[in-house]
Amino acid sequence: MTQPLSVIFYWHMHQPFYREADTGRYHLPWVYLHAMKDYTDMAEILMQIPHAKAVMNYVPSLTYQIEDYATQLRNYLDGSIHEISDPLLAALTQQSFGNTSRVHLLEACFRLNHERNLHRYPAYSNLLNMAEHAKHTHTLDYLGDNYFSDLVTWYHLAWLGETVRQNNFVARRLIEKGSGFTSQDRRDLLILIASLLADIPHIHRKLVEAGKLELTTTPYAHPIMPLMLDFKTAHETVADALIPDEPYPNGRERALDHIQKAQQSHHNVFGHQAKGCWPAEGAVCNNTLALLGESGFTWCATGEAVLHHSLKYNLREQHDNRDLYHPWLVGESDSQITCFFRDDKLSDLLGFEYSKWNTDDAIHNFMHELAGIRHRTQGMEAPVVAIIMDGENAWEHYHENALPFLTKLYQAVIDHPELELTTFSDYLAKHPATDTLDSLTAGSWVYGNLSTWIGDHAKTKAWELLIEAKKVFDVKYASLSPDMQEAAVEQLRICEGSDWCWWFGDYNPSDAVRDFDQLYRTHLKKLYQLLGSPAPLSLDEEISSGGGDAEGGGTMRRGGAGN
Repeated sequence: MTQPLSVIFYWHMHQPFYREADTGRYHLPWVYLHAMKDYTDMAEILMQIPHAKAVMNYVPSLTYQIEDYATQLRNYLDGSIHEISDPLLAALTQQSFGNTSRVHLLEACFRLNHERNLHRYPAYSNLLNMAEHAKHTHTLDYLGDNYFSDLVTWYHLAWLGETVRQNNFVARRLIEKGSGFTSQDRRDLLILIASLLADIPHIHRKLVEAGKLELTTTPYAHPIMPLMLDFKTAHETVADALIPDEPYPNGRERALDHIQKAQQSHHNVFGHQAKGCWPAEGAVCNNTLALLGESGFTWCATGEAVLHHSLKYNLREQHDNRDLYHPWLVGESDSQITCFFRDDKLSDLLGFEYSKWNTDDAIHNFMHELAGIRHRTQGMEAPVVAIIMDGENAWEHYHENALPFLTKLYQAVIDHPELELTTFSDYLAKHPATDTLDSLTAGSWVYGNLSTWIGDHAKTKAWELLIEAKKVFDVKYASLSPDMQEAAVEQLRICEGSDWCWWFGDYNPSDAVRDFDQLYRTHLKKLYQLLGSPAPLSLDEEISSGGGDAEGGGTMRRGGAGN
């Protein structure tokens, strides 16, 4: 009898380091906002649905910052500290608002999906109308402290998880109140936010213990390991990609440091060793997978197009494209690892299309797609489809933060007699991989290549700035005190993260490019400071200016150019 089609949802949770290296203030608020919305909702949905299962990937750079926020809020609320290092969160504690604060709040507090999460609340929608009228009539000075108290309160209410807005008494009371929020109201909201952040490790541990969740990790600061190991891997798919003239110094050692730091961090936060790994951006090469296998990971995952390139033909052009629907063994026996490949079509439908659909129509379409895969894999011993996508940025585009959609999606798969909702490790426990991939072509989940992080002048310049800083690090490190060595290594890890080069490029929005350009150069300057060396003048020069209008604001990207 043919086995059911195993279905695995793999949600990737990631934020880079947002703290300004020079001031210690959080430059952008996305860690705590997504924590109180998406990380909370995604776990609660799993908790509420019997037999639901999923895999979630938490990058250590994210969990580190969630813990930092939770600690800060706890210390602020008990009086141990008197200031919160995130200016947007700190605005909830203000009694009056100066000009600088007002400008910041008017810019920041409408930064969310207006259709889904602003206009659904008439009181919040009215605040936007007042701001637009005041700008048009040049009467912004007439917006008083009460206006900004309400604005910052509504922004945080709108960023709460849907499960929180529906079920938490404080959230419901404040939403019903609508305006005139007092300092006690805002403190109550702050207490709620603090509890949500503090509960994230606990609720995820409970889900693991209940057998409903597999948790995985990514090398610590989300580095693009193939490029750290060898820039020439970019040429395996893009022959004319512009790369630095010299390799990244001691790249293998640096990649291992991120892997080992991630394993330690994951164990500290969640209480167990991760069996699986999502390499940053699904970026892999043969040597990357060997490092992961040597480091104790059982399996990893990457993008569909990596498999196309590795097999030397496009699976989508085959009648049954079965090779996408089973795992592959990669590497030599002492470092062999099982690799799963993302179904780009299904993943991108969830990430970019279904938010525009009626919920029931989207579910029916998704199940129709699964039925097609089920038909094409008839006769396979253990077919499996991996839906892998951003677990935090898509949902604000859905009705009610995708709570109705995801609830119905999980339930539809659970109820289907020829489908089995599972996790990667549970699948492998029953069906160990048997097919071997002789060699893997280097690439990522984005188009199957590495062009998002290297290949043009801006991205390559960013790598060259990092190479120069790493050379100074290698010279100066031994002369530093143990505490300064630890600080310098941590700062180097931050600079090696993938997010800086992700944003460099004319196709991304200017505001986002400016933010990440500034953060990256500030982090590099901080590294030079810790090393006791002057920062080069080149770090005062803009790397990239952006100017595009990337889909989804640039936070998400499709796996395949044709999807």
